[in-house]
Amino acid sequence: MLTVVEARNRILAMVQPVSREVLRLADCSKRILSVDIAATSDLPLFDNSSMDGFAIRSDDTGAATRAGLKLRVVADIKAGEQPNLALHEGEAARIMTGAPLPSGADAVIPIEDTDVQDWNTDSVLPEFISIHKKVAVGEYVRPRGLDVRQGQPVLQKGTRLKPQDIGLLAMLGISQVQVHGKPRIALLSSGDELLEVDAPLESGKIRDSNSYTLAALVEDSGGEILRLGVAKDSKRSVENLLDKAIEQKVDLILSSAGVSVGAFDYVREVLESKGELDFWRVNMRPGKPIAVGRYRQIPFIGLPGNPVSAFVGFEVFVREAIGQLAGLATSERPRIRVKLSEEVHSDGRESYLRALLQEHDGVMLAKLTGHQGSGNLLSLVQANALLIIPAGVKCVPAGQEVEAWLL
Repeated sequence: MLTVVEARNRILAMVQPVSREVLRLADCSKRILSVDIAATSDLPLFDNSSMDGFAIRSDDTGAATRAGLKLRVVADIKAGEQPNLALHEGEAARIMTGAPLPSGADAVIPIEDTDVQDWNTDSVLPEFISIHKKVAVGEYVRPRGLDVRQGQPVLQKGTRLKPQDIGLLAMLGISQVQVHGKPRIALLSSGDELLEVDAPLESGKIRDSNSYTLAALVEDSGGEILRLGVAKDSKRSVENLLDKAIEQKVDLILSSAGVSVGAFDYVREVLESKGELDFWRVNMRPGKPIAVGRYRQIPFIGLPGNPVSAFVGFEVFVREAIGQLAGLATSERPRIRVKLSEEVHSDGRESYLRALLQEHDGVMLAKLTGHQGSGNLLSLVQANALLIIPAGVKCVPAGQEVEAWLL
């Protein structure tokens, strides 16, 4: 059996980023940048006020005392207006937050630090204001280029665009963005025992939950899902669905069940006859049987049929593969160190155990969420982390630290 690292590296070597496309900025949320982006302008675009108040010359305030300093108000500057004036000695201009500073001004004094009582913008400008404190150069002023300088790198290719990234691109006036296309992932389940979720239950049958879990995981990973349905336990049925995936020009085929050594497990057999099988067993728990290869040149990953095994196999192998197809710079989950609140047992394979993490006195404690059977999906619902027990370790005592993935 391969180690988890060996298996992951083989899978990642099979996939390359899909083609690029140019989208409107409004359509780019969560998409992956395919180019580096540099600032097309300074931000802020101009010197502006960070407060409602009065634009002034800081030198004038050197004479401010408890008795107050009077300045003549010569203008009213609103946000969105370009002032066409220059402040001279002893003058001030009422200014709104975000409005450009007039020539000659180098500071802003907030309304609270003046004697003005009425800040209604419709009110008549006061002829004079009185201030009682010295103001330094640049106070309450956001100078041009404070945040970003034109030409400065702001976003790197391989970045998944977050809401704040979209906002920054809008501030820079970038209305179209080059991104990687969404990887198209074909998904099928396998097994005569599977029923659609809304079908009446029959003796010996179970509902097909994996297609729903895996489809949601694919979409969460940035992929576009193509549901192929359920393949019956026959070589022809499996071939028909896989050929349908090829016709739809998908980037990856993902299946659940039919990859083990059972008498009616045909997925691996079809893969070997019409493509190539790279490997099919990994030294991990849950999810040892996993068929990886190519079907008619398209990368194929066959996950186990047990619900938890399928979920864990996706998180360990498929999420990062889809991220690489999508052009993501890295999609490896960060690991944290947690302390076990109970003794944990494994069978010596690299194990991914469902656990609930809770903080106590600054320490993150981990407790298993019920038994770790690969069919116990409720224990996964109740978990907020997967504990990672290294290969070769069969018992970890309470109080010892282990690594964990946050879910």
